[in-house]
Amino acid sequence: MFPTKLSVVPANLPSSAALLACLILLSACSSTVKDPTVGWSPNKIYAEAKDEADSGAYDKAIPLFEKLEGRAAGTPLAQQAQLEKAYAQFKGGEQAQALATLDRFIKLHPSSPALDYALYLKGLVNFNENLGLFSFLYKQDLSERDQKAAKESFESFKDLVNQFPESKYSADARLRMTYIVNSLAQYEVHVARFYYTRGAYISAINRAQTAITEFRDVPALEEALFILYKSYDALSMTQLRDDTRRVMEKNYPQSEYLSKGSKTVDGPWYRFW
Repeated sequence: MFPTKLSVVPANLPSSAALLACLILLSACSSTVKDPTVGWSPNKIYAEAKDEADSGAYDKAIPLFEKLEGRAAGTPLAQQAQLEKAYAQFKGGEQAQALATLDRFIKLHPSSPALDYALYLKGLVNFNENLGLFSFLYKQDLSERDQKAAKESFESFKDLVNQFPESKYSADARLRMTYIVNSLAQYEVHVARFYYTRGAYISAINRAQTAITEFRDVPALEEALFILYKSYDALSMTQLRDDTRRVMEKNYPQSEYLSKGSKTVDGPWYRFW
């Protein structure tokens, strides 16, 4: 009901203006959005939200979970709604919103029994961040992308494994951590290779050395050493070149890089420029 002073039309208005004012007031009353969940119990809201999420209608599930957070505030069901909303945001392609929801959950509920899942889901959201709608055209893997999300994913999985080593999510988290570490090393090698193929040998050396210094026992180090070796050779730094070759022969005695070279470093056979 509008206040009396807004609903009264001044007597001195022309009849057409008075009619217009009445129509505006009626329109305002009729445009009020009705909440279909009024009168629903928290359990009913949760059931409806789950049905929408399970059917893939994440855009409909998210606002229902948000309503449930308010209706069931201070209860375990509200915490569940927050986590379910984060998952729906993640599956619906709203990575930034999902991360914000999870950060809020972790901050507000540090002793929650579902904290391990929150950390796991946070790691998963960053782990699965893709290149966008046309990523499939480029066939890029994690090692060829910006590594900020990968590092944040690793930290979330690391927190999970350290705090909840017996969690049912920890085994998968450890596997993903291994993949991330390998990919971070491969990323440095990818950049080093990029510089080498463009004749920027000093930059190639720096990135290859970063991979060698920061990572241990990962497959990418073999190529990192080879790029280092080739870069020193290109710069006629014979002593460093020979030292690097000896390190390669000791650590990778069967290395095909030394026996056959590398198409990615030396260039493919069809490249004429």
